[in-house]
Amino acid sequence: MARSTLSPTLASAKNATTGNQLADAWRPRRMAALRAALQDRSAVLGLGILVTISLVALFAGVIAPYDPAALDPTSNLAPPSRDHWLGTDNLGRDLFSRLVYGARWTLGAAGLAATGIVILGVTVGILAGYFGGLIDDILMRLVDVLLAFPSIILALAIVGMLGPSLVNVLIGMVAVWWVDYARVVRGLTLRVVQNDYVLSAHCCGCGRRRMIWNHILPNVIPSVIVLATLELGGLMLAISGLSFLGLGAQPPTPEWGTMLSDGRLFFLNAPQLMMYPGIAITLVVLGCNLLGDGLRDALDPRSRQR
Repeated sequence: MARSTLSPTLASAKNATTGNQLADAWRPRRMAALRAALQDRSAVLGLGILVTISLVALFAGVIAPYDPAALDPTSNLAPPSRDHWLGTDNLGRDLFSRLVYGARWTLGAAGLAATGIVILGVTVGILAGYFGGLIDDILMRLVDVLLAFPSIILALAIVGMLGPSLVNVLIGMVAVWWVDYARVVRGLTLRVVQNDYVLSAHCCGCGRRRMIWNHILPNVIPSVIVLATLELGGLMLAISGLSFLGLGAQPPTPEWGTMLSDGRLFFLNAPQLMMYPGIAITLVVLGCNLLGDGLRDALDPRSRQR
């Protein structure tokens, strides 16, 4: 009798140990993928671009020589000089200072929007894939409805109803941009829940919250990071585009899209007003794409052979 009583206990302990070992098996692969990404020159270049511009945004108050909103009507549209390294705009504001502070506004807005999108998309995707049934049907039908319309059009409609401001642009972006993440995460979740370590954790009485937090979420996060990195450039382009149309950041905020909008009237006489913020946006998007491609190749080596 004692033997028959202890056997199920020992079996459960063995299953739990096996489940933990299988759940942690992805960690060495993650480190190997990270090393592979760091050996990719394109990924390192993209990471270097993003880190450099992020540091510029973080220390904008130290780097910028002038207040980005300070007016000097006596030196409007001045060419590059020792006092103004990139010249001035039509109101005499220092272009270099506005470009440096603009990194803080543009990258900060894109980062906040990406964070909200990832949190919402991952939450919906895991709930749909893990619980299934009616919850899955309702959430996925909502995703299908949102995917039926172009994301930028829905974002324009939301911002148009809420009014022009950078905060409303972020609300519009988060409200419509999360659907791609939800579908990807749902598919990953459906695959993860079929693994042996998840079934073993179920048999050991693992609760739903612990199951999601310890077993499902760590396995979907790497793919979400790659997707977020690849789409960060497009997200920043959308935010800057809405600001260019006058729906996002409002003057005198030195956001790069707003700077493009302010400089379009002087493009023939002073093309640098649009050229500098345009180059800055291009560099950030290029960095995101290079880093995202490197991470994707590192996490999925088969993509290199295609």
